[in-house]
Amino acid sequence: MTTLAAEPAAAPPQQRLNIAPMGPIVDDRFATFVLRPFKTSTTYQNLKATGAGVFHVTDDVLLIARAAVGRVVAGDAVPVRPAEAVEGLVLSGACHCYELEVTALDDRDDRTRIEARVVASASMRLFAGFNRARHAVLEATILATRLFLSGADPVLAEYDRLQTIVDKTGSRREHEAMNLLRDHVEAHRRQNATTGSTP
Repeated sequence: MTTLAAEPAAAPPQQRLNIAPMGPIVDDRFATFVLRPFKTSTTYQNLKATGAGVFHVTDDVLLIARAAVGRVVAGDAVPVRPAEAVEGLVLSGACHCYELEVTALDDRDDRTRIEARVVASASMRLFAGFNRARHAVLEATILATRLFLSGADPVLAEYDRLQTIVDKTGSRREHEAMNLLRDHVEAHRRQNATTGSTP
């Protein structure tokens, strides 16, 4: 499953939405979660400050792509509602949500370990899953988050292969996601060419 988390902060709802792709460790009953955000992330800062967050399951790959490259900002059309059991926000368009309460936090290393228990959950709609185009967008999204390791050129070469899959089986949202990701990677390449930096 692909997941997103939204955590609260001391600001009005439209200004406090933080969405970040996340792959947690969960138990068989989805009762406990282990999250491992880096200390530099807003996710870590919010969870440490508030002790609560909301974990989502979604099949919306455009939202996932936007979140991964920092293109979800205050004012975007991302419907939310208040969480029921924690001080947080629920993405109304997600498939499922799990409201979390932090039970343990270890931030001695740069990559933290945050344990949480589910205090409330809800299902908003059926999980449609991922066809070939959505899988291609997910792979492209992961590559976009690893530019600091590979540089832009290998990623863009792989995007050409993934684009063929999206062209054959993708909807408008998958095409929009691929365009967004390609623009992000090409901007990264131009910036590095200007500054002369390397991965």
